Amino acid sequence: MPRPYNFSAGPAMLPEAVLEQAKAEMLDWRGSGMSVMEMSHRGKEFVSIAEQAEADLRELLNIPAGYKVLFLQGGASSQFAMVPMNLLRGKTKADYLNTGQWSKKAISEAKKFCQVNVVASSEAANFTTVPALDSWQCDPEAAYLHYTPNETIGGVEMHQVPEVGVPLAADFSSTLLSRPLDVSQFGVIYAGAQKNIGPAGLTIVIVREDLMGQTVAGTPTMLDYAAMAKEGSMYNTPPTYAWYIAGLVFQWLKAQGGLKAMGERNKAKAELLYKAIDESGFYRNPVDPAYRSWMNVPFILPDAALDKPFLAEAKSAGLVTLAGHRSVGGMRASIYNAVPLEGVKALVDFMADFQKRRG
Repeated sequence: MPRPYNFSAGPAMLPEAVLEQAKAEMLDWRGSGMSVMEMSHRGKEFVSIAEQAEADLRELLNIPAGYKVLFLQGGASSQFAMVPMNLLRGKTKADYLNTGQWSKKAISEAKKFCQVNVVASSEAANFTTVPALDSWQCDPEAAYLHYTPNETIGGVEMHQVPEVGVPLAADFSSTLLSRPLDVSQFGVIYAGAQKNIGPAGLTIVIVREDLMGQTVAGTPTMLDYAAMAKEGSMYNTPPTYAWYIAGLVFQWLKAQGGLKAMGERNKAKAELLYKAIDESGFYRNPVDPAYRSWMNVPFILPDAALDKPFLAEAKSAGLVTLAGHRSVGGMRASIYNAVPLEGVKALVDFMADFQKRRG
């Protein structure tokens, strides 16, 4: 039976080649006689897996010297606390941009540790756009600026990196590894793995070394970037299997031509789907076209009564997990790296057929 095209926002579709390799190595990783899940995280076998994964990630993103790469737990949501704990560095204020539900969660958590200045917000526009940079009211005493380049729920994406004169902290959960990225523009990049990287349970953090080592009083060791970096992300037992799968994904990305090639594919997928929506006269995308996400594409049918039949018929056609987030409704197609162009074409064809029959 063929696998369906899975448009879940996360946990999301993984490359079939990665799953096949994991399947082949499940009971015996490369002659070790062990599954990766059975290995000591400090044994030579897993250490080799971990070191290769970091090396491949550094190569893919061209991570400069002076940055640490951490493989942590707790999801991106744990970073909502870790960022202020580690980046305030004696200051009491931080800037935050509010462009959606994940920005709001980060802001709420940061308020426990410092005075948060919301430089701008698109909440009045139902998070369908991004405030113009020249409207941002930045605090000159802020320790850093946090923003969410891509809002998974609303499908809003900033396509340019803001220049604000303080370290940038960014939640790249939905877009990391979807295209090239200049890491040197950021103080901290973090991402939950369950979208473009691997299974849930792993969080990637890339942090500038000079920003580590001066945490707020009372910071637990497990939430201290410097402590985790010193131990090679193994202060405690890490999520070993998720780390291993992430490493396989990194190797798969390299085999696909790296992030430049992946970015070209992702752009083509997004353009195809948005074109179908815009030209249909039936479906509607609510996001300002200048800030549409490549990865998460929400769309609305003309009558909410059509939502259930759309989802049921799509599932029968091998197109699954298209329901929008519970907070906004409608539909959402998440078209991460592992979703092939053929999957987006199948969705577009189904949408046209559904419109013909139901429109």
